[in-house]
Amino acid sequence: MSQTDKDNSSSRKMLVTSALPYANGPLHMGHLVEYIQSDIWVRFQKMRGHACTFVCADDAHGTAISLYAQKQGITPEASVAAVHEERMEDFRRFLVDFDNYHSTHSEENRTQVAAIYNCLKEKGHIVRRTITQAFDPVSKRFLADRYVKGTCPRCGAADQYGDNCESCSATYSPAELINPRSTVSGATPVERESEHLFFRLSDFSSVIRSWIDSGTIRQEIANKLSEWLDAGLQDWDISRDAPYFGFQIPGETDKYFYVWLDAPVGYMAAFRNLCDRTEGLDFDAFWKPDSDAELHHFIGKDIINFHCLFWPAMLSGAGYRTPTKVHVHGYLTINGEKMSKSRGTLIAARTWLDHLGPESLRYYYAARLSGRMEDLDLNTSDLVQRINSDLVGKLVNIASRNAGFITKRFDGRLSSTNAAPELLDACQQAAPLIASLYEELDFARAMRKVMSLADKANSWIDEVKPWVIARTPGEEDRLQAVCSVGINVFRLLMIYLAPVLPAMAKQAAGFLNTDSLRWDDSQTLLLDHSINTFTPLMKRIEQKQIDAVLEQARVEALSQQSTASSSPVAPAAASAVAGEKVARADEIGIDDFSRIDLRVARIVDAQPVEGADKLLRLTLDLDEGRTRTAFSGIRKAYQPQDLIGRHTLVVANLKPRRMRFGVSEVMVLTAGSGGENLWLVQPDAGARPGMPVS
Repeated sequence: MSQTDKDNSSSRKMLVTSALPYANGPLHMGHLVEYIQSDIWVRFQKMRGHACTFVCADDAHGTAISLYAQKQGITPEASVAAVHEERMEDFRRFLVDFDNYHSTHSEENRTQVAAIYNCLKEKGHIVRRTITQAFDPVSKRFLADRYVKGTCPRCGAADQYGDNCESCSATYSPAELINPRSTVSGATPVERESEHLFFRLSDFSSVIRSWIDSGTIRQEIANKLSEWLDAGLQDWDISRDAPYFGFQIPGETDKYFYVWLDAPVGYMAAFRNLCDRTEGLDFDAFWKPDSDAELHHFIGKDIINFHCLFWPAMLSGAGYRTPTKVHVHGYLTINGEKMSKSRGTLIAARTWLDHLGPESLRYYYAARLSGRMEDLDLNTSDLVQRINSDLVGKLVNIASRNAGFITKRFDGRLSSTNAAPELLDACQQAAPLIASLYEELDFARAMRKVMSLADKANSWIDEVKPWVIARTPGEEDRLQAVCSVGINVFRLLMIYLAPVLPAMAKQAAGFLNTDSLRWDDSQTLLLDHSINTFTPLMKRIEQKQIDAVLEQARVEALSQQSTASSSPVAPAAASAVAGEKVARADEIGIDDFSRIDLRVARIVDAQPVEGADKLLRLTLDLDEGRTRTAFSGIRKAYQPQDLIGRHTLVVANLKPRRMRFGVSEVMVLTAGSGGENLWLVQPDAGARPGMPVS
């Protein structure tokens, strides 16, 4: 089917997935790039009348899940269940509308994974091999690939994971790393033998090459994959040793499926779960080899190998269809920098919503997404300017400049006359172009086209000056006709923006007194039609709102770092659990340590911090003739009144930091696993405020 046929067909059947977010922490701005991108595309397809189903799930297995649960003092099952509920709420509030959001820790996934594995095994694509594996002598566990880091054996890049290099994209085993270390304990791994199961990926070289050459991915990605194919595909280790949170491999003892084996199968499981609850939705019709349905995956560029090598091979080997398209986006930076907790740019989804609405972010991402595998920068100054200029100054302004005249002078009735056929015709004729841009994921060009139409409409309104016509006797019919043009332009533009701004589109439909805004509605006009009273649809963004988001992110990061630094798990493991890239913890010398001024302090006051459920504001006496203030994430562990009079240890020469709640002048030392399991580090009896710690 050609692209033109696709655009004109009303019978397209599509299953769309977003990559499964790992269930070891809250969603952040980087995650939302993909979910907003895919949601916009799905909403567009549904507006076009296509049968488009949108599914996703929590990626709920693996070592990181176990460590995250351990840090909280709960079971992995309880942890992933809690994260699932938080995710559902975050997606709802950001208007990401999955038809089903499931979990890889489900019976549907267990059954589907076992079926695929057994099929591959029966066909001879699974082999057994004894390997030498990294073992952590401190934590007494075999280490999964992502829990060994070191120098890439191919390009020499430092601080790379044990399965692939983020610098040169090479794949390898943890044993090949140079200077490896465990991110669980920080210890140097030792080698131990273990029998593992491997998927013979090399059996599918021709299948993968044919799939790549069929146009399923952009050429730049196809070129990289071709390099891997030319170098020869390596067999893929699909098993992990106990202890491991995941599905036990059928017929094996103490062997579990590697998380990346069952994660993509989670797409199938989420869809099957929906099919079981939805009459007329047939699983096999979408997944059988000769299916005429389309299968679209949205992913980030860091997981191309799993979705474009392993996944199509697994599907083909097990007798299922392969994906129609894999859409790949780049990374997110914030104000030109990588997301960072220390800089306050690792912004949680909920932090954004504490200060700003979801559609400001949805529109900004749309205005920056090209459909290519390019990194996207969330420039906060540009966001403020773009929302205020495009949505408030251009789009909403068209409606607000004309609606008042219609409701007050004409009882809400639009004219039956088209007073600007050239302008309205230009807006209507733009529908196919904008549709093709949505289809190709070039949202940025689509937004520019819509805003160019808004500029044209506002220029026309400035020329005809309805406010002048309103003061001219005998021009009532002309005033009604002119203002009706403005309302119709606004309606057409809202149709084109509805996939990006679904909440505003719903409000606009209420104002326009229409059931909904469908794509085909762009080819009709509202003439001799009653509208309702206009209410503001979007408020201007103030820079102080953005500043509040960044400051809250810094405060939250400070609180998390305070807990992580005192955790019994090594700092490297704490970072890995949080899903962040782990920086190498180099050794320090005595000269480095001597720069830290550790002193005894007495707590003279302790107060809760409004707006921060983990923080207490501590007033500390360091016997220097004045007190100092510290913010400490111990609110769940201590009642404020119980702290007064206690002695503790602080870093006295830490550079003061201005926070939304005040200035933090020193750092209080704590130990424990976080939450309620957190304790102040206290000196023995006899210590006095101001005493140095040596």
